[in-house]
Amino acid sequence: MAGTDEEAVAAADDALYVLTAVLLTPAKFPSVLGDDYPEACAALGLAPLADGYGLVLGQDGDGARWTVVIDDVSLVAVAIASWDCGMEYDLSPDERTVVAGLPGWPLAVAVAAPNVPAPHDPAPDIADGPPLTPPDTSVWGPAQRRLGADEIALQWATWREQLDDTEFATAGSASTPSGTSTVGSSPDSDSSASADAEGSEGTGPAEQAADPEKVETGEKAEAQAGHSGIRRVLAEARAYVDSPPPLGRVRSSFAPGDARTLRADGPGWSLVARTDDIAFVLLDDEPGEVLPVGRGPELPGLLEALDKMAVRPI
Repeated sequence: MAGTDEEAVAAADDALYVLTAVLLTPAKFPSVLGDDYPEACAALGLAPLADGYGLVLGQDGDGARWTVVIDDVSLVAVAIASWDCGMEYDLSPDERTVVAGLPGWPLAVAVAAPNVPAPHDPAPDIADGPPLTPPDTSVWGPAQRRLGADEIALQWATWREQLDDTEFATAGSASTPSGTSTVGSSPDSDSSASADAEGSEGTGPAEQAADPEKVETGEKAEAQAGHSGIRRVLAEARAYVDSPPPLGRVRSSFAPGDARTLRADGPGWSLVARTDDIAFVLLDDEPGEVLPVGRGPELPGLLEALDKMAVRPI
């Protein structure tokens, strides 16, 4: 495992200025790192433990970037919840909870600690292995696709109001949208986690590319009876019900009322849905496009089945 030797852990833990923290658990992980929890862990050289990890991102006294991995998930969860509420929280992990000190950051962080040199990678003689770097989101691909899905989930109401139910085909299966929407922001828009050096998490690393204000709804109407990419996604999502995928491929989280927000990912695709409403699909093969999926006769049952087998935050 990269970065687990005593020297690297000591360097990362010595006077670390904490900038932000994120959870790495089956139910909540930085999706930019992978389509599922084991894939996200593998990106950091970590074993996919059932209880997950907390990732603490900061700088040492020389300004070097470090990611401290701890097994005290509750501590990081409390810190994030406090920062989200605008409260200060001193995130100081106990040394006994430190699993690894990894050089670099796996996510982009928009701020730096005060009164130390600018963020930079640790010296090779200190770091055990190459430093972590954020996935490339400058061009459309799996990372940018997943981040776009993150943003739709975060701003569901804003995205949903761009669509009128009459824009969906009234006959046929749920895989028949009458139009598409466009992820409007530029690929290199600021997609970083932001936090002040005293612990405010800021926007968070999941907030990303999709800009509902720039959506062009209803354009590029599908001439065919159904979109082949959506048909493939729905078929693969149905297969998850019968053959459970890797942990974290399907996640269920809170939504207003009695609904749930569902997130499913697979090879080349991401799906975001509300159990009482429609779904949106993003594909690697269609850069920047957000494809709406109407309820139809198929979608409600599929969403119900996915929700029953999805991983949920504890």
